[in-house]
Amino acid sequence: MEDEKKLSIYRAARTIKRRENTLYNALRSIKDDSIFVGEISQLWPDLPLLANLRCGLWYFPKFHSTCYFKSTDGHTNNWSFNTSRLNLHVAHLAGQKGGCIIVDSTRKGKRFPDSMSKTIPIWTCVFNRAIVNHRSRMQDRAKLTEGVNSDNHESETCDQHAENTRQASREWDSSLHMPLWVSKTEKASIEERLEGWTKELEASGADIASLASCLKKPLRPLWISQKTVIWLNEVPDHDSWDFTPIILVSASSSTGVIQHRTTSEFSWNYIPGAGDDEESWARGLSPDLFWNNAYDIINSGPDVCNQKVANMVEKDRVYRAQRGQNAPQVTLKAPKSLNSTSDPSYVEPIMSLDNLDIKNDIQFCDDDSTVYWLGTTNIAVGTALAAANTTCVGCILNCGQDSVSACHLNSETYLHLPIVNCKFDRFSLRNNLASAVNFVKLNLRKGKTLLVSCQNGEDISVCVCLAILTALFDDGGTFDDGKSFTHITKLEMRRQLVFLCKFAVKARPSRGNLKQVYSFLSGGRASSHTPSAPDTM
Repeated sequence: MEDEKKLSIYRAARTIKRRENTLYNALRSIKDDSIFVGEISQLWPDLPLLANLRCGLWYFPKFHSTCYFKSTDGHTNNWSFNTSRLNLHVAHLAGQKGGCIIVDSTRKGKRFPDSMSKTIPIWTCVFNRAIVNHRSRMQDRAKLTEGVNSDNHESETCDQHAENTRQASREWDSSLHMPLWVSKTEKASIEERLEGWTKELEASGADIASLASCLKKPLRPLWISQKTVIWLNEVPDHDSWDFTPIILVSASSSTGVIQHRTTSEFSWNYIPGAGDDEESWARGLSPDLFWNNAYDIINSGPDVCNQKVANMVEKDRVYRAQRGQNAPQVTLKAPKSLNSTSDPSYVEPIMSLDNLDIKNDIQFCDDDSTVYWLGTTNIAVGTALAAANTTCVGCILNCGQDSVSACHLNSETYLHLPIVNCKFDRFSLRNNLASAVNFVKLNLRKGKTLLVSCQNGEDISVCVCLAILTALFDDGGTFDDGKSFTHITKLEMRRQLVFLCKFAVKARPSRGNLKQVYSFLSGGRASSHTPSAPDTM
């Protein structure tokens, strides 16, 4: 009896939470927080605004670019500097523009997510240290050249090299800058790992030389939240600082509790970090579709918001399907404990397409059709939409679920491999890599250009390109038909991934898919058949 009572209390608490975390509450909270983000961006209008994926993408209608700093890399006792997520384009963009603003949020009642409190500070420090080392080496080479030219050269001692490094460090701030709420003990533990992370960055093949020439001042994070006090008549210009600012904006209020708010028309509950974990609340709505129709959605009110969004999502799906874009069916379930259709968190099942009137009453979204060429390799990576629209490539390797119409191609220059995400099939990518590499090899031999595509152009297609570059290209990025490929190490694969991400800035390969690539490559030469059982990474 007591267990049943506890269970009923638990169910009641879950029901209350679901009622508070409605779609309207989330979207209204995001809309309110976006006002704060806009105000901060106007303080430094020349600095580009970046969204930290995926949560940050909800908090403003238009971003200059995106980045991907994971909070898990900053979790206590799990600190990490991940060369799979170098975000080199962020450092280059900050160097070109004199800084940048990064937007993110968190639900956990903290002022800042760990991605901002620790991951990004670690990232800036490691890059600064790598630049210091690069400048020190350049000084050593300059002195060596000077000594040879004067015919009075003596071998430089290790002590002299160390002094050069210390001098470069004094000229370029490479210390770890963290917010005050990170304890001294935790900061000290992170500092112990910085040297190792710097060596990993240098070994990854990242182009530190170009970054050192691009950055005029060292990178340094600054933190701004809704509790930050800013005197508007004393806002410094970003050029006045002796560092390149990476301004970290936590979009939401840090109360950690749901606040009841009221307007002249509706009452609603404010949710801190509402943009987080979009699969649990967004019901198929994307940030772009929301912002294209934000006025209509917000002004529809909480009672009809769910149905209005459902209609928009389905109309947008049909719109994209008619244009050959990726358009998966969205299915929604009513909460188990809520049986009344009058409850605002209940959503009717998606209507039949036969009864759906597709009109221009909403602002639709088009998928990204950008094609990213990987240096001079003649290989590009992109989305399914890019594959459907482009006519500038000689062949297409389509790794998405749906086939694309490519009228200018034939069976020799178009291959469809419907590879699924590793969450649904742990071996799908690996089992298709042999066919992918052989297809690419045959076409590159003929001098053709190649586009590798998948649904979003960020994961599966990137991993397929990684396998191709590693198996068929030498260390200099030249196609050699796989002659130089003998075996693979994790370091070599990381170096190839860094090279790839330098061009495909939106690349976000999942760990599961990367493991499949490594398993395939470590199983033998690229031309061999895929082993029946994967190796462990």
